[in-house]
Amino acid sequence: MDIKDVVRDKYAQAAIRVTAGDGTCCAGASCGPSVDPITLDLYDRDQVATLPPEAVEASLGCGNPTALAQLRPGEIVLDLGSGGGIDVLLSAKRVGPAGKAYGLDMTDEMLALARENQRKAGVENVEFLKGEIENIPLPDNSVDVIISNCVINLSGDKDAVFAEAFRVLRPGGRFAVSDVVVRGEVPHDIRRSMELWVGCVAGALEEHEYIGKLAGAGFRGIAVEPTRVYDVEDARAFLSGHGIDVDAVVPLVEQKFMSAFVRAEKPSAEGPKGRDHPTQ
Repeated sequence: MDIKDVVRDKYAQAAIRVTAGDGTCCAGASCGPSVDPITLDLYDRDQVATLPPEAVEASLGCGNPTALAQLRPGEIVLDLGSGGGIDVLLSAKRVGPAGKAYGLDMTDEMLALARENQRKAGVENVEFLKGEIENIPLPDNSVDVIISNCVINLSGDKDAVFAEAFRVLRPGGRFAVSDVVVRGEVPHDIRRSMELWVGCVAGALEEHEYIGKLAGAGFRGIAVEPTRVYDVEDARAFLSGHGIDVDAVVPLVEQKFMSAFVRAEKPSAEGPKGRDHPTQ
């Protein structure tokens, strides 16, 4: 079973648990303590007051990209890995009836949950699409803003994700995602254990590698802004259950795993990469 199958299975189980009234982090207690500091308190009460409880319970992200993306009325927004739809529904309200919010997810159970949440919320300017973030089912130059919430780190082909994001963004479009990012060097075994906790089957990029891959895809104006830095105490319960001497690894991982808001832009005028094509 490859990472895509593992991710699909975990998020399918998460959707089933939420539908049954038992939503938990990444569909299992093995992903961390019952009070998860990663997903805790990401949204203001006022933001989610009008949303179905199932949309909030199915939020398995590590940030709140809708609060940081500076969405404008009339814009077209795409959420990569939209899950239960919370960020899509919030985005749709921000862009208003003249705009639109797409949600893209590969998991049937999450798509069903998201569409039901849309129905309950009574939001019309939303469309949930089935597909993979490495192969976005939208035309070139068709989206103003791409958001995502702790999903890109799950992809096994991040170069493809960034290339696709660049392709579907209009010139001048913005990439504005929350994701798990690693800062600095961490021993492989410890990094993997921390990633499993932080991202629930994660492959988080090191900060400079993240910036380099975005630049390689053609993006400019790239910035990484930490929004929550995780320490070993956050992950103590998880790490202790995996045969790791937690106290010994503190100096190796302290301040190195974080949720971050990653910003970038597609240039308004294309340079030699020449990636722009007429909208299909």
